[in-house]
Amino acid sequence: MNTMSKDLNLGIVIVGASGDLAQRKVIPALFSLFCQNYLPTDFHLYGLARSAHDHESFRRKIAETLTCRYVPGESCAALTDEFLTRCYYCQGQYSSVDSFLDLYQLMHHVEGGGQANRIFYMAIPPSVFKEVATALGDSGLVACGDGQEWSRIVVEKPFGRDRASSDDLVKEMQKVFTEDMTYRIDHYLGKEIVQDLMVLRFANLIFEPLWNRDYIESVRITLTEPIGVGQRGGYFDGFGIIRDVMQNHLLQILALLAMEQPTDWMAGSVRDAKVKLLKHISPVTLEDLVVGQYSASLSGSQPAYVSEPAVPPDSLTPTYAATVLKVDNHRWAGVPFFLEAGKGMDQRLNEVRIRFREVPPQRFGKSHASLQANELIIRIQPDEAITLKIMNKAPGLGFELVRTDLNLRYQSAFNTVIPDAYECLLLDVLHGDRNLFIRADELAAAWDIFTPVLKQSESQRLVPDPYPFGSAGPERARSLARRHGLTGQ
Repeated sequence: MNTMSKDLNLGIVIVGASGDLAQRKVIPALFSLFCQNYLPTDFHLYGLARSAHDHESFRRKIAETLTCRYVPGESCAALTDEFLTRCYYCQGQYSSVDSFLDLYQLMHHVEGGGQANRIFYMAIPPSVFKEVATALGDSGLVACGDGQEWSRIVVEKPFGRDRASSDDLVKEMQKVFTEDMTYRIDHYLGKEIVQDLMVLRFANLIFEPLWNRDYIESVRITLTEPIGVGQRGGYFDGFGIIRDVMQNHLLQILALLAMEQPTDWMAGSVRDAKVKLLKHISPVTLEDLVVGQYSASLSGSQPAYVSEPAVPPDSLTPTYAATVLKVDNHRWAGVPFFLEAGKGMDQRLNEVRIRFREVPPQRFGKSHASLQANELIIRIQPDEAITLKIMNKAPGLGFELVRTDLNLRYQSAFNTVIPDAYECLLLDVLHGDRNLFIRADELAAAWDIFTPVLKQSESQRLVPDPYPFGSAGPERARSLARRHGLTGQ
């Protein structure tokens, strides 16, 4: 594992620093790391964006989003002031080499020249990734050669629109940043309970012997939100729910759940195991895909998707998708993996529901009517928890069977502040740990699963099923689940 060079300056450049992602997630995460002394002494943050700011107005804007989760009390104000003094701003255009030369001069002035480590965070639309990378390279900001300093780039999803555009993006970015310098971030991999999936499986003997088709009937992975696209309509309409959520977040969770045990826990081994698993997943077909688009709520208080700002009135972009994935290997043959994602739904829920096979009813005579299958539920949000649903005898003189819950709720079980996903991932970037980031061949394997059906649905102008805002989604999704043997909830 590469580590930070303690004797060098560290400059973190956020391209798109005035935008929502930078202000709401990235900069507050860096402040949290700063408060816990995870950033080196000679650390500075540089924002570059098109918005008209100077250093002071940029600092005032940042200050509105900072919270002292780890250091409440009087020390908060002092740490906030110290952090802000390390923040600088450079107004510029993303495709302009001159803008990045101005940034170079600013960094040289602040740091006093000499070697320095660099992290470049691309908090910008994917459409300008390539031109920003080219401008960074042409401006001389990217370290190359055998010097002590290093440069790393963090790229936010979506990584392309399909396999071809993803391959092109990887190829063009690698002209400036090698694969070892590139950190493709999927913030779901930074969530505490998602990281715990590997530990749950491989550090507990009770689960691994049952983790196969002989004992598991189905796996359901869900991510739903009770909100619409709001002001993100222009961005979202260019991608849709499959590209925005399913091809990355949900597929990464599936890979961690279903992969074979890595040879060790180094980044290369874990990602090798995920790639091997992804290559055994058959491409999605239209037969096993349901797409939907939310209409106005029944009360009329929430608009239809096509009435959201910046969304074309004739848009066919899906805000909901459900599909069944099939893993073609010995461990998982015949087990359906049901993936569901949607906006404008009836609840905020991100969970994994693993349903085990039923116990033969004859073992309990007349009590078999109350038998229910065991389920392991891993709730990622809200209120992180792991629940195991098991059968018990109800107290009393009779012989009634009831299903009860064994609960692990993270907030009550662990007396600590649970780190934000961006805090975990940015700390890994600082340390050069690439375990939770997406490798190029992993990205290609993920796109191979969804690219054919995306192209087919778009060429046929597939019309999404309408569902009222605030509902459980299209009825056809439940029919799809039943057709593949998924029962209960």
